[in-house]
Amino acid sequence: MSGPRSLRAVAPPRPRTHRVVRGFDRLAEAYERGRPGYPAAAVRHLGRVLHLGPGRTVVDLGSGTGKFTRALAPLGAARVAIEPTEGMRRVFARVVPEVLVLDGTAEEIPLPDGFADAIVCAQAFHWFRPRATLEEFARVLRPRGGVGLVWNTWPDRAEPASWWRRVWEVADRYHRKERSRVGWRPWKKEFGGPSSRFGPLRLRTFATAQRAPVETFLDRVLSTSSVAVQNASERRRVAREVREILRTDALTRGRRVLRLPMATEVYWAHLR
Repeated sequence: MSGPRSLRAVAPPRPRTHRVVRGFDRLAEAYERGRPGYPAAAVRHLGRVLHLGPGRTVVDLGSGTGKFTRALAPLGAARVAIEPTEGMRRVFARVVPEVLVLDGTAEEIPLPDGFADAIVCAQAFHWFRPRATLEEFARVLRPRGGVGLVWNTWPDRAEPASWWRRVWEVADRYHRKERSRVGWRPWKKEFGGPSSRFGPLRLRTFATAQRAPVETFLDRVLSTSSVAVQNASERRRVAREVREILRTDALTRGRRVLRLPMATEVYWAHLR
């Protein structure tokens, strides 16, 4: 078990999260089935730039079901996870039982000062209030500690993978509505400026792909935050539309396994 059990005693009250984020709670199982993992090359790179290895401690913030937490294991650093939604934590505890997962948010991390050598966030940082979050990161990190921010990006809509473009258009109806309600915060400007606690943000991109059975891509759509937050009737409507696309599109019809090209973006910065 990575991380002392006594950390449970410092967990904060029930965390505050966006309505859209709470949608993840009800479809954590679909998230675990449908979301892709992360390329080993990207994880090794993050390990190098954040100096992660045996004797070091990394916090996976917004850990979800532990997709990225598992990917970090080969680095050898001690891992602690933070996740605000109960459904995600429940799945995490089942699939990554060797790592402690705590209830908390980016703005209120339930860990003591100077606890970690690095904090990483996969598919999550865009949900946080960036200025308050980076102040909290600076509190939890040790001197010269680092931050790693990772996203698996979906293919450009102009690419010839027309089946995914059609599938994404179904999800995008809800995505546009929820995005206007929540808003995406401009977080990059919080790094590297004269008043920032962190140095400049750097980026490296890794080519990857998701190869999986057809139903996995349905789960990937249903676990998208803007779809997950919809009522059961609306989610069934999405499932029907996506299944029909995958059943009839020339690139997917009759296939049991699909391959979707992606890119993994890895950002990192260090505490000043």
